[in-house]
Amino acid sequence: MTAPVLIRSLAILLAVLVSAQTAGASDSFLDPQGPIAAVQKTHLLRATALILIAVIPVLILVPVIALRYRRRKGGTAAYRPHWDFSGGLEVLMWGVPVVIVAILSFYLWKATHRLDPYTAPFGEEPALRVQVVGLDWKWLFIYPDLGIASVGELGIPVKQQVAMTLTTDTVMQSFMIPALAGQIYAMPGMTTQLHVVADTPETMQGENTQYNGRGFTKQKFQTLAMQTDDFNAWVEKVQANGILLDPVTYQTLAMRSDRDEVQAELGTAQMPEGALYFKLDDGDLFHSILHRYHSGKPLPLDQQPGTSEYGQETGQ
Repeated sequence: MTAPVLIRSLAILLAVLVSAQTAGASDSFLDPQGPIAAVQKTHLLRATALILIAVIPVLILVPVIALRYRRRKGGTAAYRPHWDFSGGLEVLMWGVPVVIVAILSFYLWKATHRLDPYTAPFGEEPALRVQVVGLDWKWLFIYPDLGIASVGELGIPVKQQVAMTLTTDTVMQSFMIPALAGQIYAMPGMTTQLHVVADTPETMQGENTQYNGRGFTKQKFQTLAMQTDDFNAWVEKVQANGILLDPVTYQTLAMRSDRDEVQAELGTAQMPEGALYFKLDDGDLFHSILHRYHSGKPLPLDQQPGTSEYGQETGQ
């Protein structure tokens, strides 16, 4: 029973090691840039080490037993065809896994409560509020208290708690910044929450880990963790160079287009390559996106981002 668990654990560890080597150290929780990812790394290494306590003796003893008790001429190993029970072996074979599972359960319970994405156990308060909207195939970040929004870049100050509220205006998606925190799902008409904090200035990659079509591989963004003064300068740059995020602009943004395609539609010379900057209008865009799924009736296809009919007039 423990061998499959070991294989899965080692596969996960190998995958994240490969990811760290190919995508860059700051894109993996094995090189954490915040306290949440650091706890996740410790939890994985601890769990792997505990499982190996049971598995390593098995991996060693199986070939030793097979070699010693193999059928051969002149063998000296004792032959006991009627031997069927050993109290010591039973205690060892069942007692060690039971103790390991108990210890793992304790640490899992502890980590689950400490890493609850809906709580803010790390970083300074008050938290920076960010509303996240998943689209095909890009992430929209809205800063309601700052009057700005962005695509392709998520700017955050170091040491300060960032309180994210997530939804999508299309299919279910999975939001993740590996170097800061684990993944969390976002669904249309619903909200989920995630709290993150960065320890030091760093550029980290975020992504959608839920496959959602042709633009899935391009649904990535840069998380820019900055000192407070640099973050304030970034906010001023977005305000100065952003275009108005009104209903017409949002309709273009919500089309089935990847980041490069929407950059060609809405980008300006004042915006960096791979990022879009917006200024918010007087409406509450995030809650208008959220609440239009609460009417109790299906949305017409021409009003539903993620469909080929979106943005077209009904009947055309």
